[in-house]
Amino acid sequence: KMALAHPTGSRPVYTASSSPSSYRDDENTPWALAFAADVAQLRSEGVSYQDSADFLRALVRKSSLRFTDIREDPARFFLAHRLLAKLAPEHGPGFWIRFTVQFNLFAGTVMALGGPAQLAELDAIQRRGELGSFCLTERFAGVNSGLVVNTTATWDPLSQEFVIHSPNEGAWKNWISQGLTAERAVVIADLRVGEQRLGPHGFLVDMVDPATRRPHPGIVTSDMGRKTTGLDLDNACVRFDHLRVPKGALLNRFGNILGDQYVPAAKGIRTMDMIGQRLFTGRVAVAQAALTFARKLFASTRTYSDAKLCAMRGDAPALSDVPQLRALYDEADAALDEMDAFVGVCEVHLRQCLVADTIPSAELTRAIAVSKIRAVETCIELCFRLKQEVGSYALMDGTGFGHTDFLQCCKFAEGDSRILSQKLSRDAFAEYTKAGGRPCTGWSPEEVAACGRVAGVMRAEAERGVDRARAWDAAWRDVYALAAAVCDRVMGEWTTAHSPLGDGVGVGGVGVGGVAGGSVTTVTARRARM
Repeated sequence: KMALAHPTGSRPVYTASSSPSSYRDDENTPWALAFAADVAQLRSEGVSYQDSADFLRALVRKSSLRFTDIREDPARFFLAHRLLAKLAPEHGPGFWIRFTVQFNLFAGTVMALGGPAQLAELDAIQRRGELGSFCLTERFAGVNSGLVVNTTATWDPLSQEFVIHSPNEGAWKNWISQGLTAERAVVIADLRVGEQRLGPHGFLVDMVDPATRRPHPGIVTSDMGRKTTGLDLDNACVRFDHLRVPKGALLNRFGNILGDQYVPAAKGIRTMDMIGQRLFTGRVAVAQAALTFARKLFASTRTYSDAKLCAMRGDAPALSDVPQLRALYDEADAALDEMDAFVGVCEVHLRQCLVADTIPSAELTRAIAVSKIRAVETCIELCFRLKQEVGSYALMDGTGFGHTDFLQCCKFAEGDSRILSQKLSRDAFAEYTKAGGRPCTGWSPEEVAACGRVAGVMRAEAERGVDRARAWDAAWRDVYALAAAVCDRVMGEWTTAHSPLGDGVGVGGVGVGGVAGGSVTTVTARRARM
């Protein structure tokens, strides 16, 4: 049985003890200042995606941020993402996405799923400055489809290899960031051993032949086409045509092929749950990136409007003194502070899980989903409203408004906000139904009312002979109203009732611990009633 803890090397293990309020102070540490200076050399104007990839290769080789930091020093991992997001108003989303694909999705998945030999290989990949992509989403299973995998990985007992294959066009991997420049990839495929279908598993695959530097036979890549933003990022369609990979390609921390049989290494842990771990870290990073982008855009715009004089303004001649703009600045400060606090609490408790190598509880998972939904939607709304108030300034190159599609990328990254909202509503409605339509403990009146409306629509549709899935769709307005009510309650619980931060301490009665080695540990604190 494999141990869940990996060797940490010579670097000290980080314990999640700092509070969210220390974030801005963290940016003034020697490490943060050095990292910020490194990424300040980033360029995007007239830069090809090959140039951008080379910039990341150099950053990877420098190793100021280690692939292992996602568990050994997760505060540094999240801080690096925030520092890089400060450049997004100037450079757009391309390099930030490239960076998080490399350190979170690619390297983070190997860290979560890899055995000892694969972790050693990950260190070698960093020393060589090689890039990795993350092949999960498929043409018929994109951000609006949930986590569906049709790519297959079939064990061949004769050759002792896996055969990775895209059985149809719908299984082609789609919108794979860094897919044209990466030397390696984590490929998520449905594992099949004999007659068994074992579900999605990860494979560490060579994307190019080291001798020829061309795509491996069995891998066909193509460019997704020209985009409106992020032109310095390559996005690929990747098709696998009976690609043969060695037995060691299977990321085997939680299961391996022994005697031509699949043997789990630990009970109670699904590989797909561990793949989902990267979505949790990614959602926090995306939420913080959106908040960082919005703060930077508002700060630079305010600098402009403070200096912009307006005729006929009397004793308050600056554009910033126009009442609607001044009110928007005040509103944005308060809203972004509130969201920062909430996302920060989620980050601190996720860091505890990362350091302890445990799966986040259902409550923490839900809070992270809420943080991503609310942070991104708040930033989209505020930045759009700001654009309406500053006239032609918003049309000028270099103001940051030209890159607000960064927030659009945040909206569908690491779980589309609509899909996450649907999940919140389905879970809440299931709880409501299980309780016989009675109010659940701690729920708001808005949640109860929305569940009642959804139930009413579904009953009416059922009487018409409509199946349950279509009945749910018919209630879509109330489904999203329910999700909004859940978000309101969860934010209130996690920002007003959290306990002092420390190892294993819950927030608002939420268990932070999770599954480790088949056991479940949960520490529960007092739950505040709204």
